[in-house]
Amino acid sequence: MTRETPCADTLVQVSESHPIILFDGVCNLCNASVQWIIRRDTREVFRFAALQSEAGSRVLSRAGGNAQLAENLSSMIVIDQGRVLTKSDAAIAIASRLGAPWRWAKVGRLIPRFARDWVYSVIARNRYRLFGKQEACMMPTPALRARFLDAQEQA
Repeated sequence: MTRETPCADTLVQVSESHPIILFDGVCNLCNASVQWIIRRDTREVFRFAALQSEAGSRVLSRAGGNAQLAENLSSMIVIDQGRVLTKSDAAIAIASRLGAPWRWAKVGRLIPRFARDWVYSVIARNRYRLFGKQEACMMPTPALRARFLDAQEQA
């Protein structure tokens, strides 16, 4: 059994002033999660890119994310305030930047990371079987295009 090294403390040299969410662009659960975040991100804090896109790979590389993360699409990755966050740390970081009641998810940090990440990993490992998979990454609407770093690739 291999143990993934958490990347929560990897420093980032990305000039983007908004937190960036990198996600599996063909995963139905991931796409639904991005849509859920967009609807609740009324201040338009987050920017998005599919991990499969050139923009997503470029951002992850500049952030110091390792190749193992790029090959293993089982985690949303958040690049925020100089850190690369994965799994439950990423989910908590996203929720904490949204309005109430979602920002109260910060109390989830009281649960040990190994327990939070175990639950996240079980869902992530089964996401294609449970929620399905698309043939291609989602296309943002014209109104959302500026929030997607990889929108030009999809045009």
